[in-house]
Amino acid sequence: MHQCEYELWLGNLKGLSLEKKIRLKEIFKSAKFIYNNIEETPLVSCEILSAKEKQKLIQSKKELENYKKEAQRLKRIEAFYLPFDHPAYPKRLREIKDKPYGLYVKGGLPKEEVLSVAIIGARSCSTYGEIMALEISRALAKRGVQIISGLAAGIDGLAHQGTIAAKGETYGVLGCGLNVCYPYEHQNLYEQVASSGGIISEYPLDTPPKAYNFPRRNRIISGLSDVLIIIEAKIKSGTLITTDYALEQGRDIYALPGPVTSKLSAGCNRLISQGAGIITSVEELLFNLQVSSENPDENNVSAKKTLETDNNIVYSCLDFYPKNLESLIVETNLSPSRLMEELVMLEIEGLIKEISKNNYVKVKT
Repeated sequence: MHQCEYELWLGNLKGLSLEKKIRLKEIFKSAKFIYNNIEETPLVSCEILSAKEKQKLIQSKKELENYKKEAQRLKRIEAFYLPFDHPAYPKRLREIKDKPYGLYVKGGLPKEEVLSVAIIGARSCSTYGEIMALEISRALAKRGVQIISGLAAGIDGLAHQGTIAAKGETYGVLGCGLNVCYPYEHQNLYEQVASSGGIISEYPLDTPPKAYNFPRRNRIISGLSDVLIIIEAKIKSGTLITTDYALEQGRDIYALPGPVTSKLSAGCNRLISQGAGIITSVEELLFNLQVSSENPDENNVSAKKTLETDNNIVYSCLDFYPKNLESLIVETNLSPSRLMEELVMLEIEGLIKEISKNNYVKVKT
């Protein structure tokens, strides 16, 4: 059994690269062995460490007491620390080239045998993005898919909420310490995610949510997943950093299309043009991920007929004077999510325009 304080000591050692820490562990097998034998072990001659790095390792031994206290704190908050070579360390993550040395975990970890899907997107999302994040996460969770996200405001939080509403399993990856909830407003959601799946971080306890931590944590979100779904993203955004990691890791990527006039959809539309899978409906996404319990052929025919009918209904209710969502819901008798899908498709086709938030007009007869 790994002894937590020694793993915490080696995993959090400053001035030594992650690659070298992992290399040391692979050769000497035990963080405790390295701690107890560092002075006598010929690390320099093995070309693992420079003389300066070995000296830094020796000097850091006096910090072990701090990590004994951290191990005790983890136990008090019912959390634990897993180094990369522990049998319980996620296999998906172990296989990526820049895996974290160790993970702080509250709750549990994603199951290896269950499909794992990451759902991420803009913090300041549109109503369309909100609806689709909730619908997609609920639909997947109902079919036993585990959902990964970053517990951030916007799409991330909605993906967790949709999964919890469907009584599914969801896992949040933090860019701060395990005992730091960010944003603060997500405190209740943090607790729900911890009890519905788990909270995960590579950062020590009390680490604040610094901006530079989040791009780095994104490799863990994609690394824990089989599939990455992008709901909304600007051209330059942290969401697309996760996409880059996912591509490097060989993950499948799907993106939700949106109006060409929307900055929030610009990143998704570009991903689709570059070959990402396109989400045209929740039903088709489920079929593509092979998690739909319905007959694919019957479902596709039914969805197509429904789409054509609903498309005409929505278009016929619009005029050259603006109408808002509430009016259209009443007139079309469609659910908010179906209405939003049809409005987006009509806008992509250039038939209607959103002239202000949730207000639409026809632009062609």
